[in-house]
Amino acid sequence: PALSYTWIFNNNTLDLREDSRRFVSQATGNLYLAKVEPWDVGNYTCAVSSAEAQRQAWGTPTALSLRADGVMGEYEPKIEVRFPETTYAAKGSSVRLECFALGK
Repeated sequence: PALSYTWIFNNNTLDLREDSRRFVSQATGNLYLAKVEPWDVGNYTCAVSSAEAQRQAWGTPTALSLRADGVMGEYEPKIEVRFPETTYAAKGSSVRLECFALGK
C-alpha cells in the first residue's frame, strides 16, 4: 500500500506547502532542512500513514539543537556516494542508484 509521510514539530504538524527551506521526501519519508535557524530547534516526530490499510504509526521524537560553537561535528562538509559494488537488475526493470550529500 502507498505510504504518506508527515512530520510533527513540537506537537504541531509541519506545514511545508510554502516552505522553501524544508522538504519531506514522499519516497523515503526523510525530512530535509536547509540553513537551520534557532527557531528550528525542538522535537521532530515522523508519522507514517496508509489510507488503504487505514493505519498510522508514529516514530519516537528526535531532538534538534544548535551547537553553541557552530561546529558541525560528525557532519563536517563531505560528499558521499553510496553504491553497492555490484548492482543486479532484470532485463527491462528499473534501477535506482542513490546519491546523498551531507555538509554545508
